[in-house]
This record gives sequence, structure tokens and C-alpha cells, in this order.
Amino acid sequence: MKTEVYQVITDRIIEQLEKGCIPWHKPWNAAEGMPKNLISKKEYRGINVFMLSSMGYGSPYWLSFKQVKESGGTVNKGEKGCPVVYWNWIKKEDSETGKVRNIPFLRYYTVFNVQQTTGLDTRIPKTEEKVNPFSAIDSAEQIITNCTILPPVVPGGNRAFYSPSRDVIGIPNRESFDKPEEYYSTFFHEAVHSTGHKSRLDRTTVTDNHFFGSTEYSKEELIAEMGAAFLCGITGILDTTFDNSAAYIQGWLSKLRKDPKIVVWAAASAQKASDTILGKKSYEEKEVTT
Repeated sequence: MKTEVYQVITDRIIEQLEKGCIPWHKPWNAAEGMPKNLISKKEYRGINVFMLSSMGYGSPYWLSFKQVKESGGTVNKGEKGCPVVYWNWIKKEDSETGKVRNIPFLRYYTVFNVQQTTGLDTRIPKTEEKVNPFSAIDSAEQIITNCTILPPVVPGGNRAFYSPSRDVIGIPNRESFDKPEEYYSTFFHEAVHSTGHKSRLDRTTVTDNHFFGSTEYSKEELIAEMGAAFLCGITGILDTTFDNSAAYIQGWLSKLRKDPKIVVWAAASAQKASDTILGKKSYEEKEVTT
């Protein structure tokens, strides 16, 4: 049972990370607050906080299938829950000493966000959404408006991502970002990812399935963040976003052992991606192999 629980949680974390939810790159506010149980109002703790927050729902409230039913609601058809873990203790007597010890073991159960249910409206507390003033930056808006190859954009939620299978960009609402510059930097990051789609630049770091933390996955993250930095430089907002970008790039470089050849390759790919977003034709050059 212990091994099974660890595997369930590990698989779920990897699944969320592979969807683009990178917890150390999140320059927007979690306006909905910490995830908590709707019935007990207790906040979840430990790894449960990350797992539930990474699901991207706008409400912090979760409850089990049984709690949904007992509260007069129903789980919407086709919805999948999220596992949460907790420790149980059993008493075991030592056969040699006769002493009784408390032995911990890990268990899990499944919860659903209230947005996955119907009939619980009266049970959900009303919360004020934290909103930051947002002033559009004309130079950045022009890039987004003039780009005709961007996939559909789904605003809202608590996660920024690009989904190759659906070919959509997801990004939190503008007002939830700490600064307008961070919104555009995050948007450009996901836009650069989207250029790798098979209908655009057909970049294998996007079109092929790569697990989180792999060399190819790390390369694609380098491309996306370097491409975003190029676009931020063009729009004049790089000074505000550079520190975050540099730290993010450094994190992925450490996984690639700071191979300068990979940096050159990623920069060339990022340039081609940003040129594509800008509607420019990149000059042809031989691919740098890594």
C-alpha cells in the first residue's frame, strides 16, 4: 500500500509538471487562496497544496465524492478527481521487547473541486478576488494582436501552459499578475512553445513526448524562456523581467550541465521562434546538433 501511494502521488506530480505547471515560475497571485476542504474549512498541507493548486481551478474548495453527495450535489459526468495524502498510525508490538510502537503509513483518497460539481452553490463561501491594476503595454499588445499564427488562448485559472495535443495556450487573468510586464513575459513564453507545433515550426522538443526533466524537455524550456526574453527586449520590458528569466534559464541549464553547445542551439531555435511570432522570415542555417 505504501509503495502504491507514493507511485500515485509521484505520477500525479509528473503529470502536472508535464502539462507546463512549473511551481518556481509563477509571477501571478493565487487569488483564490490556499486549497481547503469545503466542509471542514481546513487547509490542505504538504504536497497536497501543490497538487491541488496545480489543477488550475478558480476555487480553493475541494471535497470527497461522499461529501459532495451528502451535501446535496453531484460530480459532473466525466470529471476526474485529484488524490490527497494523509498519514495513518497503527500500533504494533515488538515481538522481542514487548514494547508497543506507533507505525506511520501513507494513505490517499480522491477529492473534487467545487467547479467539477453541480448543486453546491449555496455551500460555497463568497470570496473576493484579488485584482492588481493592469495597464496594457502597447508594444507588447501589438505583437500579440499582429501575430496570426497563435493558437486559441484560454484565459483564467491558476496555471500558464501550452498544450500541444489541444494546441491551445492557457494563462491566468491579466489582473492576477504582479506586474503587467510579467503577464506579457509569461504569455510570450507559452507563445514560443506554441511555435513548435507540427503545423508551425514542427520542433521535436514539442511534437515528441518528453518527460519532465529530460534533456529534450529542458531544451524546450530554454527555447521558450530565451524566446520570451527576445520578445521582451523588443517591447522594451526586459529590464523588468530579466531577473526572473535569468533565474529560470539558469535552473534549466543546471539540468543540462551548462553545456555551451546547447545554449547556442537553444538561442538559435528561440530566435527562429520569436521571428515566427513577429512575422519575420528567419535566415536559413544548418541545425546545430546537440
